[in-house]
Amino acid sequence: MNYQKALEDAIIYIENHLEEDIRVEEVAHSVGYSYFHFNRQFQALIGESVGNYIKKRRLANAAHQLLYTHHKIIDIAIKNNFESAESFSRAFKLIYKVSPQKYRENRIQTLTSNKENLNSDLLEHLVHHVTVHPQIVILPEIKVVGIRRQTQLRTKEIKKLWEEFYSLEEKAPYSYQEHRKFGIYESSLSDVHFIVGEETIFNEVVGIEVDSFENMVSYFIKKVIPGGRYVVFTHHGCFKTLPQTINYIWGTWLLSTKEEIDSRETFEVLDERFLGYDHPDSELDLYIPLR
Repeated sequence: MNYQKALEDAIIYIENHLEEDIRVEEVAHSVGYSYFHFNRQFQALIGESVGNYIKKRRLANAAHQLLYTHHKIIDIAIKNNFESAESFSRAFKLIYKVSPQKYRENRIQTLTSNKENLNSDLLEHLVHHVTVHPQIVILPEIKVVGIRRQTQLRTKEIKKLWEEFYSLEEKAPYSYQEHRKFGIYESSLSDVHFIVGEETIFNEVVGIEVDSFENMVSYFIKKVIPGGRYVVFTHHGCFKTLPQTINYIWGTWLLSTKEEIDSRETFEVLDERFLGYDHPDSELDLYIPLR
């Protein structure tokens, strides 16, 4: 059966009725499946239930309207199928960790609020280019040497940073060719995942794993990644689609999981599976800290 085509049709149905009181049974019926079978396939391929998707899309629409319209909060709540401003505020704060009013005052469209409509391109990405059911691991402490620069969550900016690092690595008197490489997103904010947007400027460390910091090249800095629990997502494909994977993690998985995110830093790992920025078979792992 072509489940991906059925999901595409279901998403179109949801988007066309998003401001109505639609039920999951109605969505399933629209594509010719039973409630249980459709919801199971949706969960398996997308990583969340149909009901959860509908709720988060409504909240994402509301978040966008809070920033880009002057409509009253009660009007935004009713328009997005919430019974009252109070029920909307409770649901919004549970997901985005701030009230609708505070979110409007901050004037930042965060990654968690950027839950896009699952069009055919995004659906293709979820099915083939990211693990929607990630693995939880326990890591030991990891030592990294590299460079620290200010950047943004844009593919071109991150790529430039890695290219700078590689140019410096070539000048080192010793080689780390077989070692894993790390991109570490630094922040002093415990709730960074809920307030960061693509335009936010932050520090990133890119570098290589080492056994010790002895004989370190002078133009490199040292960084220690704390051990502990992490959830691991694998990104498949070229580097330019990495933002879609990041948006899935913050805009879907983070808002659906029962796990609690820790204040340790998020990082990505490039090993022998990383074949180049533009290689369609490249893979890299993204690690999110858990309590």
